[in-house]
Amino acid sequence: MAPGTWSTFLRRGAIWAFIALELAFFSIAGEFLSVSDKAFMNWDNMLLLLKQSAPLGIIAMGMTLIMVNGNIDLSVGAIFALAAVILLDSMTWPFMAAMGDWSFLLAWVFALLAGVALGALNGFLVWKTGVDAFIITLGAMLGFRGLVFMYNGENPTSHLNWTLVDFAEAQFLGLHTATWFLLVVTAGMWWLMNRTVHGRNAYAIGDNREAAVNAGIRVGPHMMINFMIIGFLAALSAVVFYSESGSVNPNDGMLYELWIITAVVLGGTKLTGGSGSIISTLGGVLAIQILRRGLNHIGADTSTVNLVIGLILIAVLFLDRQLNVKGKEALRI
Repeated sequence: MAPGTWSTFLRRGAIWAFIALELAFFSIAGEFLSVSDKAFMNWDNMLLLLKQSAPLGIIAMGMTLIMVNGNIDLSVGAIFALAAVILLDSMTWPFMAAMGDWSFLLAWVFALLAGVALGALNGFLVWKTGVDAFIITLGAMLGFRGLVFMYNGENPTSHLNWTLVDFAEAQFLGLHTATWFLLVVTAGMWWLMNRTVHGRNAYAIGDNREAAVNAGIRVGPHMMINFMIIGFLAALSAVVFYSESGSVNPNDGMLYELWIITAVVLGGTKLTGGSGSIISTLGGVLAIQILRRGLNHIGADTSTVNLVIGLILIAVLFLDRQLNVKGKEALRI
């Protein structure tokens, strides 16, 4: 096996073995410890799991692109919340209310444009200031969250549009609307990462930024486009989720960035950039959702869920580091 092939196989294939192990464990443990009468792998339960994976999963696809690029975005949770506020509040504006139930289409546009604009701001600052994306987006996380609170104080923003609710709750071929959004975004991002020059450039920049510059890749504009993409996906995630719920609290989306980064890393994307897979990220998202639902299925509380996922993340980061070290040693031989 060629140097690095084994580590790549582990990084991208192990997540599916982990998912199979989770399903087997919770199915067996559920027979003895379950607080529900339903089996863990009940068909309806699995469909609900896919639906609940959509909000985090949609953003995780954009985070994969950002991390492959050698960056990170800590502001996605705040963008998610702000886009949700704009989505719901805009439908109460006088000219929007006059449009009737179908005003939600324009509300979607407002929310998505807000996500793109906030992402563009992040990307522009990373490009023009040269400051690390971690620092820029950390400041953006606080700033954008402040805008959420300024918008409506500490009160929830609510508006229920029944045409929108019917659309969000609909099923096609047995899958919920949110699941279809996740699948379409996954397919679109896979195509972008694997079949376009932009995707190949993302890997090249993440692997060696200096070499990418020397090869003529316009790194600054490229990164700005990627931040616009993840801003769009954060807003799209909000649109998908709040179309059904109809109410957003100012603290919604808090810590989303940590859950998303955990899913992306669990799927094998390197924190240092240059390596990652959209399909494996989907596996990472599903693995976390299975773990959360499985632990709840056997009666574990929220603190236990967070502890287990935190320990798994540490183990994955340690394994990733060891594989990288061994890969470098193999290349020297």
